[in-house]
Amino acid sequence: MTSGADTRRRHPWLAWRMWRKGRPFWGGLFTTLAGVEISLIPLGPLKVMLLQGVTGILSILMGLLLILMGLSGWFAPNYRGFAGIVAVMCAAAALVMSNLGGFLIGTILGVIGGSMVFAWQPHQPHPVPADEPPPRVSLLKVQPTSPLPPKEPH
Repeated sequence: MTSGADTRRRHPWLAWRMWRKGRPFWGGLFTTLAGVEISLIPLGPLKVMLLQGVTGILSILMGLLLILMGLSGWFAPNYRGFAGIVAVMCAAAALVMSNLGGFLIGTILGVIGGSMVFAWQPHQPHPVPADEPPPRVSLLKVQPTSPLPPKEPH
């Protein structure tokens, strides 16, 4: 019989799938791509950039924050609520503050990715069935019992 480490070594694709299913993978990917897109627009040629100066630096910082939130969704899935909310807020703010949120593509990816990170729930394992089924209780045969003794007539 092979152990779990041997199986992972023999089947790296299985290990990759197990890692991916244990976290908000697609939401983190969309959020990270949105951050890359928003932060690369100010670094492009001058003819492409709409805003320059301090807002260009702000665009890079917002993109880096989105990348950080996407990666935290992958590597710290317990903080997915915080990461998702910050990602959606940052993507919405990028619409106004940085070249229309990366020409609208970054904002859309950031909002969708942050929402997916926030909404992701870990997989709950199925309960192991017991050896014997639980006893059936029929409501028709159950007789009411009272913890108090019956009243005596006066």
